[in-house]
Amino acid sequence: MEDHNVFAGAFVDRNGERRKDPDWLAEAVSSDETCFVPVWGDRCLVGGDPPRAILLSRAEISPFANADNVIFLGLFRNQPAFAVALSSSNEAPFTDRGEFKDLRFIGTVLPLDEANLAAHARALVLWHSATLYCGKYGSASQPDASGNVRRCSNADCGTEIFPRTDPAIIVLVADGDRCVLGRQPSWPEGRYSTIAGFVEPGESLEDAVRREVYEETNIRVGAVHYHSSQPWPFPSALMLGFTAEAISDDIVLNDGELEDARWFTREELRSGNVGLPFRISIARRLVDHFINDA
Repeated sequence: MEDHNVFAGAFVDRNGERRKDPDWLAEAVSSDETCFVPVWGDRCLVGGDPPRAILLSRAEISPFANADNVIFLGLFRNQPAFAVALSSSNEAPFTDRGEFKDLRFIGTVLPLDEANLAAHARALVLWHSATLYCGKYGSASQPDASGNVRRCSNADCGTEIFPRTDPAIIVLVADGDRCVLGRQPSWPEGRYSTIAGFVEPGESLEDAVRREVYEETNIRVGAVHYHSSQPWPFPSALMLGFTAEAISDDIVLNDGELEDARWFTREELRSGNVGLPFRISIARRLVDHFINDA
């Protein structure tokens, strides 16, 4: 497989044209070849050693599936795949098959394609639960396009509501053999990570990088280089990764979002004495890229 950030990769053929083909969808839902991804609240079903995503058959999921909680994801391993939203107010089902786990902690142990599928399923399930009403009229919204759209039920409105993705920049700012990392007060003691923040309306990605770095650390940034991206379904961000060259070095916590920020040399980061971001994250990939780029 290609070298992807966790949760990324075009492993699911989204088959957008099938979303509005009721005959094909009906056949796919009833097929014994179709796989179903159960999402209980915000958790995904895994089992085995090493862990694998548990993909259920039509017969297994049938007692829990209905027209409102089944979402077409696309073709996975050349077979139709659907997410099924399960309410966490009920006891977790399928305990004989595995356990529902937080995606943050299973993402790095699942195969890349299964992590991608689970993230896709989880993101859409949470989007549905957060978009039950039309923002314009306040009327109830209903699933459409096999769960990839919601539509206002008010006949005077009928607005289509699409899944939301929030773009956020994340950047490794370097100055020669050192880089700047910051920490939030809620993080475990000693952990530091790259600078990140959401893109604001009317703002380019490069401008967002320069603004966020200055707001959080007071450091001015010159050249900005794109690195890679990562879907981050907690619940709906798209992390856009960059490296950037510092043109100043005096750190001041301008906006108070960080508890601390400081310069670290490659040697310090290699020592093991600095708590680094989770390996699941693009932040860790950016840090590792810096460490190994000597």
